[in-house]
Amino acid sequence: MSARTAVLGLGAMGLPMARRLASHLPVTVYDIAPGRQVEGARTAVSPAEAAVDADVVLVAVRDHTQVEGALFGPAGAVETLRPGAVVVLTSTVGPDAARATAERLARHGVLTVDAPVSGGPVRAGEGDLLIVVGAEEGALAAARPVLDLLASTLTVVGERPGDGQSLKAINQLLAGVHIAAAAEAVALARGLGLDPATVVDVLGRGAAGSFVLADRGPRMVRTYAEETAPEVRSRLDIFVKDMGIVTGIARDAHVPVPLAAAAEQLYLLGERAGLGDRDDSSVVMVLSPKEDAPGDGGR
Repeated sequence: MSARTAVLGLGAMGLPMARRLASHLPVTVYDIAPGRQVEGARTAVSPAEAAVDADVVLVAVRDHTQVEGALFGPAGAVETLRPGAVVVLTSTVGPDAARATAERLARHGVLTVDAPVSGGPVRAGEGDLLIVVGAEEGALAAARPVLDLLASTLTVVGERPGDGQSLKAINQLLAGVHIAAAAEAVALARGLGLDPATVVDVLGRGAAGSFVLADRGPRMVRTYAEETAPEVRSRLDIFVKDMGIVTGIARDAHVPVPLAAAAEQLYLLGERAGLGDRDDSSVVMVLSPKEDAPGDGGR
């Protein structure tokens, strides 16, 4: 349990994961935003500095472009990663991007564990994440000291980087569609003049209840009830990215995903409306703008 660990990215998921790891392991952190720090961890000024002497480098950035920058850009981690070190890719980037990243790292003698995570910031800080892994046995063994601290459920779905991303994409398909469906329910409740808070509470007690409704529903209600926007736990534009991954790999597999495609368009509309950096629950305002009076049907 003494694996020297670097965490690249201190966003919504990276920060609580880094805090969790720093309470058990020697950790160095880096984030592109200056000033972000983690108690008990050393702060580096670049990914390359963070990766010096690291056994494990955990990447927790937003998208493939940021993965490329953190690993292979100027002062990227690959400049200092020693052969035999392992990169744990927790970001949702899609199967092709994960495989391409692993191939580039392999040319430097660096192993890759494709390990996208699910569960949200609170569970990340508690070590209660669902992690799905695509990795060969040696790479997974090297990353175990880190993964076991973060996951309550760790499932190896394949031996190749990209396999974990495939399962995570299916997870995001369901989550993205469920959030869109919850938004439609809250919007319809407002249009019919019902109290959205009551609707969310009642539906959560019956067959229509779900984790997503229980989690996002109250945040959608607060969108209308409070002067300020709800705390950002998961940005709306993350689902623009993730649903794009879903529809892209489904198209390549020749599998129709009409509900995912419709949800993707809703998130794109939200992004176009300026909600990209807001909590993903704010997508409800695409369907029922805040200024609409309840019960007016949007007129």
